[in-house]
Amino acid sequence: MFSGIIEHVGDVQSVSLRDRAMDVRIATHFTDLTEGESIATNGVCLTVTRFTPEGVADFHLSGETLARTALGELKEGARVNLERAVSLNTRLSGHIVQGHVDAVGRLTHVASAGDSHHLRIFMPASLRRYVIEKGSITINGISLTVNEVHDDLQYEGQAGFEISLMIIPHTWTHTDLSTLTIGAKVNLEVDMMAKYVETLLRYTPEDELRYKGGAR
Repeated sequence: MFSGIIEHVGDVQSVSLRDRAMDVRIATHFTDLTEGESIATNGVCLTVTRFTPEGVADFHLSGETLARTALGELKEGARVNLERAVSLNTRLSGHIVQGHVDAVGRLTHVASAGDSHHLRIFMPASLRRYVIEKGSITINGISLTVNEVHDDLQYEGQAGFEISLMIIPHTWTHTDLSTLTIGAKVNLEVDMMAKYVETLLRYTPEDELRYKGGAR
């Protein structure tokens, strides 16, 4: 479990594709890693498979991860947002983030707004019911607030919508957002509480009885 507060921006040292999977080596800047721990990498929960005392860590990305996230776009020299799993005594400065990507979005607009930056992200229509104005959203592992929602749009023939985000200077300089260009793919994770509410409303006690064979 994560909070969407980026601790370091790591540097991708190598990328190796093999058998529909990928191995990635990242200079994480964490010097006390443990084998098997989880690190959110651009919002994707990955497992440390090997590491050095200097904080260089290896990760294995399965075909499922490559198919459902934007990590397949990583190249040597890329920068990635990193966050270690939260502990029970951690302040939850962002929101509850699982590191399970719901979809891949596209950056469609970047503009200066005083000392901040205004971004717009295109999201697929399948996520619209989970997004609200002033609600939380995770973009490449960063906990952000949705300023506005712009409905009924298309991007390269795909139906969807856009969200507007205002990025403060600290977030701009301490994450990978400043390195993205128009059209860049980003990992999206909606607030999981919305998905739980949807399921609670969809299934009734009668459904539970039916699954148990108690209703005909």
